[in-house]
Amino acid sequence: MTDRPFSKVLIVGAGPSGLLLALLLSKHGIPVHILEAAPHLDQQPRAAHYGAPAIPEFIRAGIAEEIRARGMLLDTMCWRSSVDHSYIAGFDAGKVLRDVDVDGQGTDLRTHCLALQELDQLMLGEVTGRYGGVVDWEHRVVGVGQDDGGAWCEVEVGGGRGRKVVRGDYVVGCDGAGSAVRRALFGEEFPGFTWDAQIVATNTYYDFEGKFGWHDANFIIHPEHFFMAARITRDGLYRITYGETPGLSRDEYLARQPWKFETILPGRPKPDAYKMINFSPYRMHQRCAPKFRVGRVLLAADAAHLCNPWGGLGITGGFVDVGGLYDCLAGIWDGKADESILELYSEKRIEKWKTIINPISQENFRRVSDKDPATRFERDEFMQLLKKGETDEVFLKELLMSPMEVRYDFTQHYKDVAKTE
Repeated sequence: MTDRPFSKVLIVGAGPSGLLLALLLSKHGIPVHILEAAPHLDQQPRAAHYGAPAIPEFIRAGIAEEIRARGMLLDTMCWRSSVDHSYIAGFDAGKVLRDVDVDGQGTDLRTHCLALQELDQLMLGEVTGRYGGVVDWEHRVVGVGQDDGGAWCEVEVGGGRGRKVVRGDYVVGCDGAGSAVRRALFGEEFPGFTWDAQIVATNTYYDFEGKFGWHDANFIIHPEHFFMAARITRDGLYRITYGETPGLSRDEYLARQPWKFETILPGRPKPDAYKMINFSPYRMHQRCAPKFRVGRVLLAADAAHLCNPWGGLGITGGFVDVGGLYDCLAGIWDGKADESILELYSEKRIEKWKTIINPISQENFRRVSDKDPATRFERDEFMQLLKKGETDEVFLKELLMSPMEVRYDFTQHYKDVAKTE
């Protein structure tokens, strides 16, 4: 097939979702052009753990093995008391998710772990080096337009190089929470709310495992001093994300950090007992755009929807968005679908956010920040199910596979799909 229905996809944002979409499309032979406002990849501590629903997309992109080689897999996860850090409930995914049948093959669905800046670098190298994708840095999108013949971005080029228009057949906004593409479509309309809470994410070396026997990922329940400590490298680097008092400046949060660690961490460590590599305060949001598709302009991941980071549903859900959008665009490219499948993409991904990502992520944060930690287990059906799974591996596997419901198979809507099955 030599005549294609379109010639290029314009992706706004060289973050994880934009790079994964570019990689999937490029691997399929679809030309991509990425516009990124920053001069380089983001190096701030962000996501590092990618749950089971994202793993099939890594496999399709051809990077799953490299992620495991450069990073690691998480087996154990638990919730702990803030009083004495004692174990409440948890699971060992290594027992049940090592070889799960996905698409007729054995797939390791344990949480994959690689610092996001390293994952971004891996995907960028594949997109530009292996598949010839184009990335323009310091190209800040200030406007988006479309007509029957295509779509375009008006771009402000860094270094005082003026403005220009970059054209494609479709524009996909993968440009994060402050998305210029979303604003071009909906202005400041981004329904939802911002949590009245503050968190701080750090990357820190501290011997949780050797000194204290902690799990790969640990959630400590407390109304004020809640935190997560999750391993992100094999050499003992942990993501420590903790709650803070809202409304302070970054410098004030940084000044309070030694006190916070001494207060919340096991062993009550002084600064000489750990090594903090990165430090970043964050606000948390629960928001979803009115639509993920307006004509030839589309949204995915954080540009389309936001949730708090407890449980990793934001980054994982964003990668699942990208996989679904790839299937829709590839279907159009191959003549197996028409543009109506893009409307279905918007409808189904919003439905998954509303029914799975939003309610579960809210409950994840309410669990860790519960006002009465001593009675949380008695009131928490999920933790009770985990306790049951500790002695029933079949039940545990079913429980840990339930997040796969966030996925949706758009290929079932390809033309004549029933005739070829």
